[in-house]
Amino acid sequence: MNGILTTKTRYLFLINTITASEYFILGDEMDYKTIKPVEYFDYYNIEKNDSLFTIAQKKNVNPNLLSLLNGLDITDYLYKDQKIMIPKEGFSYYITKEGDTLEILVNMFNTHINNLLKYNQTVYLKEGQLIVNKK
Repeated sequence: MNGILTTKTRYLFLINTITASEYFILGDEMDYKTIKPVEYFDYYNIEKNDSLFTIAQKKNVNPNLLSLLNGLDITDYLYKDQKIMIPKEGFSYYITKEGDTLEILVNMFNTHINNLLKYNQTVYLKEGQLIVNKK
């Protein structure tokens, strides 16, 4: 393929199984594939008399997870036509806490660090960051 491609380095690393500690030089051949973004959430429009509890029951998800993902308190009033995120099946979600490390996350999800990088645009490990991993 001729021309200049602009993409994030980490995607090239993932596609070509290069670790962050390795490097490549100008002229090296690399595979380039278009990566379709993964959607981790469905969206739900609040209806009259909805609460996080009733939505959680309808969608078979934990109400505490709904509140964390949407930055809401579990008892917050929801407004008609307000849009919230509903976690999709097949993914695990975690909100980071102070003191979390990559090693803790890798062990908790029982995965490899490359998978965490694949499913998360950035991993800062700041308190309150949403981390997603495919089950």
